Amino acid sequence: MDTAAPTLFSSPPRLTKPGLFITGTDTGVGKTAAACAVAWNLRRAGMRVGVCKPFATGCRRERGDLVSEDAEALAHFADCRQSLAVINPVRFALPASPAVAAEHAQQEVDFDAIARSLTELDRANDCVLVEGVGGLLVPIDPRRPRVTVLDLIRSLGYPVAVVCRATLGTLNHTAMTVRLLHEAHCSVAGLIVNGYEPDVAKVTDPSMHTNRRWLEKMNGVKILATVPGVPAGEIAPEKGLLPPAIVEAVGMSYWPDLLSSPLVRG
Repeated sequence: MDTAAPTLFSSPPRLTKPGLFITGTDTGVGKTAAACAVAWNLRRAGMRVGVCKPFATGCRRERGDLVSEDAEALAHFADCRQSLAVINPVRFALPASPAVAAEHAQQEVDFDAIARSLTELDRANDCVLVEGVGGLLVPIDPRRPRVTVLDLIRSLGYPVAVVCRATLGTLNHTAMTVRLLHEAHCSVAGLIVNGYEPDVAKVTDPSMHTNRRWLEKMNGVKILATVPGVPAGEIAPEKGLLPPAIVEAVGMSYWPDLLSSPLVRG
């Protein structure tokens, strides 16, 4: 793999505060709920938390503007005082990858808007928490199809927490994600295992109770949190609804210790 990250910003963000990037093994794996719980726990530790969702697709239109539910959720649980436009600088209506959604809208991606947002969030807060979109190889630039979320992670230089499923198939998807991060010389803070069922009597997937041990063995990284599965109707971060069981599970790690200063590469 080419270890040089492509240039994304004409003027890189000025980042001085510690931060963390939250990615996932796939779309719909629970990144936003996990990020909201991390933000809440950082607040509980006494930190002012800046949150950023650089890209959002599938946004709703409201008063002539596009609004991301994920950005609303992050702002709520972080109690982040910056505007939604700063928290989520690049938004598209089409529920697709950023590159595809931008192409559909016949727009270019404003990477410098992302840089300005991150600079403002860094200046106003004690730390910055960034949530990605989809998995690592989701394309983010319609002009450069090979530029992906991984390149954004490399450009910022924050350590990465990977949200993965607890169920069958997670070993392969997680190992590929962690390997790509390591090959790109990114620091992996650890894994957040989502959708775990602790009651053996209710488990229909026998791999669930061996996956956590094997995730650590295969990847050589820590499991930072094991998040229980909850019924779909009980979780809606965009409405301020995040079950205490999720917040408490994520709170088993002390997140300020997992933040690290960024290494902006441009």
